[in-house]
Amino acid sequence: MKYVLVTGGVVSGLGKGVTASSIGVLLKACGLRVTAIKIDPYLNTDAGTLAPFEHGEVFVLDDGGEVNLDLGNYERFLDIKLTRDNNITTGKIYQFVINKERKGDYLGKTVQVVPHITNAIQEWIERVAKIPVDGNEGPADVCIIELGGTIGATIFSGHNDSGILDAGDIESMPFIEALGQFSYRVGPGNFCLVHVSLVPVLDAVGEQKTKPTQHSVRSLRGLGLMPNILACRSTKPLDENIKEKLSQFCHIPEQKAHEAFIKLLKLQGIAKEPMLEEWTIIARIYDISHDPVRIAMVGKYTGLSDSYISVLKALSHASIACHKKLVVDWVPSSDLEDSTKAEAPDLYRAAWRRLRGADGILVPGGFGDRGVEGKILAVKYARENNVPFLGICLGMQISVIEFARSVMNLEDANSTEFDPDTTNPCVVFMPEGCKTHLGGMMRLGSRRTYFEVADSKAAKLYGNVSFVDERHRHRYEVNPSMITEFEKAGLAFVGKDETKRRMEIVELHTHPYFIGVQFHPEFKSRPGKPSALFSGLVGAACGQLELLLQNPSHCGTLTRRLTTSNGFSPTQSHQNGNSKDLQQAMASHPLNPTRTGMGIRRSPLRGCHTGTSAPMAMECMSDE
Repeated sequence: MKYVLVTGGVVSGLGKGVTASSIGVLLKACGLRVTAIKIDPYLNTDAGTLAPFEHGEVFVLDDGGEVNLDLGNYERFLDIKLTRDNNITTGKIYQFVINKERKGDYLGKTVQVVPHITNAIQEWIERVAKIPVDGNEGPADVCIIELGGTIGATIFSGHNDSGILDAGDIESMPFIEALGQFSYRVGPGNFCLVHVSLVPVLDAVGEQKTKPTQHSVRSLRGLGLMPNILACRSTKPLDENIKEKLSQFCHIPEQKAHEAFIKLLKLQGIAKEPMLEEWTIIARIYDISHDPVRIAMVGKYTGLSDSYISVLKALSHASIACHKKLVVDWVPSSDLEDSTKAEAPDLYRAAWRRLRGADGILVPGGFGDRGVEGKILAVKYARENNVPFLGICLGMQISVIEFARSVMNLEDANSTEFDPDTTNPCVVFMPEGCKTHLGGMMRLGSRRTYFEVADSKAAKLYGNVSFVDERHRHRYEVNPSMITEFEKAGLAFVGKDETKRRMEIVELHTHPYFIGVQFHPEFKSRPGKPSALFSGLVGAACGQLELLLQNPSHCGTLTRRLTTSNGFSPTQSHQNGNSKDLQQAMASHPLNPTRTGMGIRRSPLRGCHTGTSAPMAMECMSDE
């Protein structure tokens, strides 16, 4: 097993997750099998109880694991299925060690950070790295490990704004020590360290500064970790003299990262030349698509886009497949409410202007009653004005509540989450749910949905299959005792679970595109395999829905199959896409760069495309 460790320095938010995922793509393109592990130093056992404003969205895995959003990046980039153990936290490690101590596994020894915690970390990494995640048997060839937190973070003194650097986040120290020991234990040729750092540009003179990176590398070395490759982020490409300076003072020669990975990990006899044509074509389509499709995202966490990152990525995948430029109009749901009209009329008018100007409306998942009435108003607007609509999890529940109020005249219709005393509880707490403990107590992970109506839009978009497996994360669900009333009024529940008492998919057949789902289809969307329902929303918003319904493989024929299938029978179930042959589509498609002669921009990380949407440039340097 080969290991690639990705660390970050100077400041947080530099894109360690994207860097780690991109390295994985590069290695996978060389014919290697890749898995990934994310280390989060916080004490929480998982991300399930973290607010979106803390760490962004909570990503849900097939096994029900509630994990850091970076695992979503790994799954999307590498088209793999990870497990909850691929996300290591301080809470998990300490809980594991304490449980062993309580059972007497340490034979009366004094349990300490070194060696017991550090050994547990190393054992966890080795165990999880061997778990197959790509549908094939046996362990992967390379494990990418991303260490959360910052090493060598800048601290400002407050007097003259000059910065000094500390050793990094204190909670990361056990992991740094463990990884230092681990690199020594696995030995040369089996371990490579990539350090992501910032090269800031001073606005006053426009000069790139290398000192923060130099100090960060020095801190890293002082902690026992020796970087082999630097991934430097900046607002513009690094000047040649800056590269030379970093190379000289950090002892890392310049560029040629692709060869460096192969040489450092001694993969010369295994790795092939990277095949990245599919990714290049996708990036090129993204770059040249200028016809916009506007989607209004109506939610409560619109102040932080990472709160809905998987939804955004799924919209992007569908838009690229439809050759459209995605424009997301953020609409804070509370700004649509009458209270905002009275208190902040400018915000109220702006929110409604964005909603009315959208080609499609999406209401994502969420918890709590803030902004719920605004979401109901958004759903009502979409339903009454035939605007394409997709509701996810809470968004589906909101669509049911709105229909009950507006069409069935049940004025106090609501969810018991928001009004426990409502006389028309359209949405109720799950019978097996727990109200005293929040962590891990929801309906989580991959669950099967059976189509009840074969000619429904959802069934057609999924390829006319009999069932679909999608991921869930919810405590409340549509009240099964009210289903007959809803269906008599015209609301169709076209997808249900195996008991037929859980409503999974709702449609309004009289509407061009009005679908709500209890599950989260965004978690399984991939760049080459966009989610069926997101493709439907974008297709309806840009006039391609009828073509999609007749031939679900049309949207994204070019980009559909980036990598091998995770193993499903197209006659029985659907895993987010039709299996049209990508190579054939690429060969004949007019956007194929090899046919049009279009130039392909390559990043210094050889073989990796740098899209024009990236806010910062990245330069890679290696010690090989």
